[in-house]
Amino acid sequence: MTDEFERRHGFPPGPNEVRPASRDARTAARTLAQAGLIQADLVTFYDSIGDVTWADVGNGYFLDPASDVLLRLQEHGAVDADADQMVAIGSNGGGLSYVAGPDGSVHRTRTASLDEPELDKVADDLRQFLELLEGSLTRFIADGEPGSL
Repeated sequence: MTDEFERRHGFPPGPNEVRPASRDARTAARTLAQAGLIQADLVTFYDSIGDVTWADVGNGYFLDPASDVLLRLQEHGAVDADADQMVAIGSNGGGLSYVAGPDGSVHRTRTASLDEPELDKVADDLRQFLELLEGSLTRFIADGEPGSL
């Protein structure tokens, strides 16, 4: 993606990487799991992947490290959505957040606020969400448009 980025867009690429999990990130993920705040799929993800930063794919896509997710929960609590307690796991760089539900589904906020969020379900589970992210990256590489995730 970054090979032709500057030629296509007229400026150098920012950070675009998938970083491996640190020991602290794995510990934070297990803490979240023990508290029943995240699904097993997200724990498995955080056991290998520390975070995802794709600053140049559209407005950007960011999956936060587990340590940031845990800190946000400690400081601000879970995201209240109807009767569900959800966990903010990332953002799209345009001010909207991605939250994981107790059933493993992933939702996107309609506004930048997590206080009383209106949510749209974007994936039934983490696997589907990651496949949508991959599709956004593939489209962006092919035609410069990431889609609507």
